[in-house]
Amino acid sequence: MKSIFGLALLLFTSTTALCQQLVMRGDHADPSVVKIGDTYWASATTSNWFPAYPLLKSKDLVNWKNEGFVFTKMPDWVDYYFWAPEITYEGGKVYIYYSAHKKGGNLCVGIASADKPEGPYTDHGPIICQTVGSIDAFPMRDEAGKLFMIWKEDGNSVGKPTPIWAQELNEARTALVGEKKELFRNDKGWEGNLVEGVSMMKKGDYYYAFYAAAGCCGRECTYQTGVARSKTLLGPWEKYDKNPVLVNDEEWKCPGHGTPVEKDGRYYFLYHAYDKETGVYTGREGLLIEFKFTPDGWIEFVKEDAAQDVPLTSVADNFKGRKVGQHWQWSVFQTPVISQRGGELQLAAKPTASGAYVGTKTTSGNYTATAKLRPNRTSAIAGLGAIGDDNNVVSLYWQEGGLKVVQLKEGKETELAQTPVSTKKNLYLKMQVANGKDITFLYSLDGKDFKTVNSQPADGSYLPPWDRSIRVGLLSKGNEGQKVIF
Repeated sequence: MKSIFGLALLLFTSTTALCQQLVMRGDHADPSVVKIGDTYWASATTSNWFPAYPLLKSKDLVNWKNEGFVFTKMPDWVDYYFWAPEITYEGGKVYIYYSAHKKGGNLCVGIASADKPEGPYTDHGPIICQTVGSIDAFPMRDEAGKLFMIWKEDGNSVGKPTPIWAQELNEARTALVGEKKELFRNDKGWEGNLVEGVSMMKKGDYYYAFYAAAGCCGRECTYQTGVARSKTLLGPWEKYDKNPVLVNDEEWKCPGHGTPVEKDGRYYFLYHAYDKETGVYTGREGLLIEFKFTPDGWIEFVKEDAAQDVPLTSVADNFKGRKVGQHWQWSVFQTPVISQRGGELQLAAKPTASGAYVGTKTTSGNYTATAKLRPNRTSAIAGLGAIGDDNNVVSLYWQEGGLKVVQLKEGKETELAQTPVSTKKNLYLKMQVANGKDITFLYSLDGKDFKTVNSQPADGSYLPPWDRSIRVGLLSKGNEGQKVIF
């Protein structure tokens, strides 16, 4: 069978005035930003989706365009968890300080560099790997001009405190120098079991540290943002007595882990939070808020009701050209064999529980995804579905003679509905999602008259991993050597 899909993902919501302005819709956790020339460049966590670390650019900090990824090939030392990239620029080079899980080890801080922000990037490997893990690196120069790396020791992963360390970094960014020094740790009640995601800036007499604390992720998150200051980089550091300074509001939950940036003499903080309505289904989204310096030398966030969210847009892909669209990602654990030309995307099948797949971010809790299929004879299975990870998928599968709605939960497959369908012409598949989790599948032979396959919506509430959101995906399941063409 040859399966031809044309995909259109339609997302609907209303735009309202918010004080914390939504500028990066969908999964953009731990955003980092830097100005290079007259353009702002940003990146964000991709975790176990690949390619890793989007490269986003903007002229105004609000409207962002994806220009590619830092890593399109897995670094040799990494196996999973691409977290918290910090994008910086100095001396005509772009440096990405990032966190990832080392093969046979734990979380480490690595560095990659490029001569221009869009890359290509050269990976220089891990530079620090503590026993309990090292994450959330940020470079900063001290008052004498020496370059330091700031990072978090991941003590909370083993029930210990989370010190924030500083240690001199050589100018080649290849090794740490001297001894590390603790700047501060989680010692305030509101901070819970961790402080992390430190970013810094120098203004007047002080260094300022923005940091996140408490629980970062998932439905029960408790994340909030604090600030600390010091007259020297190595301290002593003083935490603001009005912390936390950025907390939940009526629209957004668990704000934290961002980067300060200047624009036209004003200061902004780019960070993430969960939409209270769509929550884990759209993931941690990128927000922007202005801040000012108070007369007594602290930081105050400015909440302007006039700030407007970036509008929702639809995603459509007719698979024209040779390059796979930059909105598609896949699992770090099973790289798909994929190619594109002449309006077709060829996806080799895999015999795994989920099959091979490519997914695109969801940016609303209510959306429709459609796919056009031209069936021919084969034993491979083609699908359209909502994807959490390799072991958690809800999908509509086509195989010669019929359609099935299948729930894959923790690697166990359950058939929820089926219907016989026989056609040698076009077959249209549709997935309608409400409330981020209620999934109904439909099909049509003419693209107009759609019939429901599962009368009871499938429950996708279990799909999102603890640190990611749902993707809409195209799937190819079967034996090695088989493929479907979307």
